[in-house]
Amino acid sequence: MPPPGPPKKPDVSAANKERNEYIPSFISKKPFYVDDASEPTSDYLEHQRLQKQEQDSKWYDRGRKLRPAATKFRKGACENCGAMTHKAKDCLSRPRKQGAKWTGKNIQADEIVQDVQLGWDAKRDRWNGYDAAEYKAVVEEYNELEDMKKQVKAGTDREGPDDEGEDDEGAKYEAETDMGRKQATSTRNLRLREDTAKYLLNLDLDSAKYDPKTRSMIDSGATADQAAALVAEEGFMKASGDAAEFEKASRYAWETQERGDKNKLHLQANPTSGEYFRKKEEQAAEARRLAHQKAILDKYGGQEHLLNAPKGAAVVENERYVEYDERGRIKGAPIVKAKSKYPEDVLINNHTSVWGSWWSNFKWGYACCHSIVKNSYCTGEDGKKAFQETTRLRTGTDLDEVPKAVAWKEEEAREEHVPNAVGDDRKARADTGTRKRTLEEMKGGITEEDMEEYRRKRVTADDPMAAYLSKGGEVH
Repeated sequence: MPPPGPPKKPDVSAANKERNEYIPSFISKKPFYVDDASEPTSDYLEHQRLQKQEQDSKWYDRGRKLRPAATKFRKGACENCGAMTHKAKDCLSRPRKQGAKWTGKNIQADEIVQDVQLGWDAKRDRWNGYDAAEYKAVVEEYNELEDMKKQVKAGTDREGPDDEGEDDEGAKYEAETDMGRKQATSTRNLRLREDTAKYLLNLDLDSAKYDPKTRSMIDSGATADQAAALVAEEGFMKASGDAAEFEKASRYAWETQERGDKNKLHLQANPTSGEYFRKKEEQAAEARRLAHQKAILDKYGGQEHLLNAPKGAAVVENERYVEYDERGRIKGAPIVKAKSKYPEDVLINNHTSVWGSWWSNFKWGYACCHSIVKNSYCTGEDGKKAFQETTRLRTGTDLDEVPKAVAWKEEEAREEHVPNAVGDDRKARADTGTRKRTLEEMKGGITEEDMEEYRRKRVTADDPMAAYLSKGGEVH
């Protein structure tokens, strides 16, 4: 009999501890959404402990096939490509003119359909499933282009090397910092600390004003002071005199270096050459501008207008103060009526007024002839007379009017007072049409015997003896 093994150590893990009665119920009680069947029952505080992290979600194998392609069409497969893993409506292959179901050729292999379990972050990861090896083609293409550039550079240096020591293109760009043009953008745009802000040059209210939105001085022609002269051109001139020319020369030298011209200028190394080429280019540009202007004048004409240009046509600065309202109009200026986009005051068909210049009887017409027919020919004064004649005939103004004296007599005769006397014949005649009839007048001379005879001989429709009475019989 083997000897007994060592005694097992008691399980002192948190899951096997006895229930602590002092833990509040809102901590020990499980929420309603916790499934008791899936959670262990030994640990009553399992819902309070740190849950296990889900396994890393895996992506499906892109383009992996399950087995080699079949040699003949199988029942239930895709009618287009012949794969068993999808139907024709879900097929991603090119639609064939005759599918694999009918041709039996070029049947595709079955794909692997995986059930990919993705977590919350994996579902929203835009790079999920990306293969880093795909970027290798981009790197190889870049290396090929760099090799081609080096070969071209070596060929040009072999023919006639101009600048020695510039074989490395990257080192050239890093080392070239002439006049700060190749510096970082963040440092090049910073202003010098010793420069005074433009809006502090002159605090006079009538002087040039600083526009913080465009970061420039506006209304520089307000007064001919020093501040206005400094900001008269685009950009900020740090001084007057030759400082502006020096700025132009420096800009020209920078532009030649950026363009990569054959004769790169360096303002500090050879200022004479820079000034010479700059003036030469300005003269060439002016000559091209004059030649272009001459060509346009020769083609279209108009030389006489340039020579005799009015003095007021030139744009000059003035000191006139202008204020604008919220609608962008000049305050105090006369309101100009907006011109219509339709033609106005166009007279047609011999009319001397436009259509709509006359109104009568809720109709528009022409005021020159009183015609209410649009696009009609003008008839002048004859048309006005004809319209007036038509109006008189329509309204009856030409009929003979009854004299007022005769009309008043007739009105008095109608309203003549009838006496209210009892024995007056006119009162009796007037009352004949209004008073009620008597019973004798309503009977019209019929006596009581006549009415009795009528009732006796009258035949009633529902009388059962009506047929007997019609045959001459008499009821006693």
